[in-house]
Amino acid sequence: MLLHIVARGRIGRGPEAELVDRYIKRVGWPVRVTELPDAGGRMPPIEAGTRRVLLDEKGAQLGSLAFATRLGRWRDDGVREARFLIGAADGFDDAERAAADLLIAFGAMTWPHLMARAMLAEQLWRATSILAGHPYHREG
Repeated sequence: MLLHIVARGRIGRGPEAELVDRYIKRVGWPVRVTELPDAGGRMPPIEAGTRRVLLDEKGAQLGSLAFATRLGRWRDDGVREARFLIGAADGFDDAERAAADLLIAFGAMTWPHLMARAMLAEQLWRATSILAGHPYHREG
């Protein structure tokens, strides 16, 4: 299953980009990152069998095991792509939220766009390592 991050805004070069790259390179599944301008731009076409996950302040706060379980279930059910959308500064509207398969939040606080992308990359690595039986994740 393809893990596809579609993010508004360009990350450029810097510590955040290095952190995202570090985790993306560890993921054993295919990963694609698409950057769009803050406004406009063309969203890559959504193929049948794609699950849309919005990083949104109104989303569920899933634990890492629950997140991994969800990805594993989608993979096992033949989902071709899990697309993770990171919005611009104003986030998503109600129609975009309604069209999503899952809304997730990294806590109740607002996170900078670049940090949210880094946290998503780390959680994708963590989830795929959990599913692979790798000892990286330790549940308290």
